[in-house]
Amino acid sequence: MTETSFIHRYLPGTDPTRHPLLLLHGTGGNEDDLIPVGEMIDPAAAVLSPRGKVLEGGMPRFFRRLAEGVFDYPDVITRTHELADFITEQTAAHAIKKPIAVGFSNGANIAAALLYLRPDVLAGAVLIRAMLPLPTGPEHALNGLPVMLVSGRMDPILPLDNAKRLAEALREHGAVVDHRVLETGHGMTRNDVDLARGFIAGING
Repeated sequence: MTETSFIHRYLPGTDPTRHPLLLLHGTGGNEDDLIPVGEMIDPAAAVLSPRGKVLEGGMPRFFRRLAEGVFDYPDVITRTHELADFITEQTAAHAIKKPIAVGFSNGANIAAALLYLRPDVLAGAVLIRAMLPLPTGPEHALNGLPVMLVSGRMDPILPLDNAKRLAEALREHGAVVDHRVLETGHGMTRNDVDLARGFIAGING
């Protein structure tokens, strides 16, 4: 284990031409949480699923927060670079292509932070219930990187306006963003999975 390594699961795919899925769980989840979701989205793809290193009341997260919706920005930056280094380490170790991130809630927020700080490690991203990860915009040109953002109109945790601003920030820096708003709350639904499946199929061609 290197310093940047995470507790994780790696599942080899059956089709090496497809981008692996980087599965990023929400608060209280772990490396097993989204494995069934990944299988529904792309059963032929390899899967890389790390567990967040931060504990909040015993619940794993990918970075610290000061209150609901209030992020510890220095920690976001540190943890994002840690995760990016882990992705680089794992793609080299398994000789796989750059992954497509599929994140839910806290996992979607760390995926958004990767887009802001280290987009070079990803081939795309599906952000389910994401919000702005940092107060400043992306640091790098996103050069057509495909991103799907899926929000819940009735989400009590994440204001829709915040998600709209995230979508706009990514577009302004060159990402190709498909922002969908579902008539639902914060939890992940089958509609989210179906949208992710179609979006990722499009990336893989």
